Amino acid sequence: MSRIEDDRRTSTPKQAEEAGGLRSVGSALDLLECFATEEELGVSDLARRLGIAKSTAHRLLSTLRSRGFIEQDEDSGRYRLGLHLFELGHLAQVRHPLRAVAMPICLDLSRRTGLTVNLSVCDGADIVFIERLESPESGRNLSESGRRLPSHVASSGKAIAAWNPEFAQVRAEAGFPPRARSTVRTRSEWEAALRSVRKVGYALSEDESYDGISSVAVPIMDARGPVTSALSFLGRRHDLGMRLPLLVQVLQRSARRIAHEMMRRPGGMPS
Repeated sequence: MSRIEDDRRTSTPKQAEEAGGLRSVGSALDLLECFATEEELGVSDLARRLGIAKSTAHRLLSTLRSRGFIEQDEDSGRYRLGLHLFELGHLAQVRHPLRAVAMPICLDLSRRTGLTVNLSVCDGADIVFIERLESPESGRNLSESGRRLPSHVASSGKAIAAWNPEFAQVRAEAGFPPRARSTVRTRSEWEAALRSVRKVGYALSEDESYDGISSVAVPIMDARGPVTSALSFLGRRHDLGMRLPLLVQVLQRSARRIAHEMMRRPGGMPS
């Protein structure tokens, strides 16, 4: 008898009900994750991606739709993320303590440089941009590209990983899928990149997340623990290269201001 079968035979009805409920929650979250890369999906698409029956996918969609997490297009019948997710996501963003402190500084950086400014934190093997102030001068519209990137393709990811060994190791274990022509592809390249970042104090990404686009990032240092956040500029490769020394100085000065303000808050830097 398998362990799963044994667990089913020995579990109480209440335990079985709780396990089923947890599985349903997990399936609903997995379904929402499918929309991270697709604007709209049909029932069959979702069922295939999740490996579940169409009837199960439809029940999940109906429940999520009733709570505003999913919307259905009346003409096509396909589904998309609902406005309630937007509301919750916006609240998560504006209530993030790092973003609250850094926002005035990021606005000033955007105004002074004309570049896209990113504020990012590490999450798993990736980075998440908790604030992005886009500039049309940066050469690429990122509004539809999402707020998460593998850490090895982004200057922010390197800037954090260089001073956060655990984060660097998680990325190494996850691997280095290519994204653009100069993306880090091996563990040895990753380790060499992090050594370079520690040596010069900042990280560069050139043709690694997007072809023709570069970014430069510095860590936001936490004196009481490993680095978990970074501040960066993004723009055309030529534009950043011409101004790199000055941009690095501006970023480092701004990162120190953010770290100082965070340390004055109860609890200090967010983990």
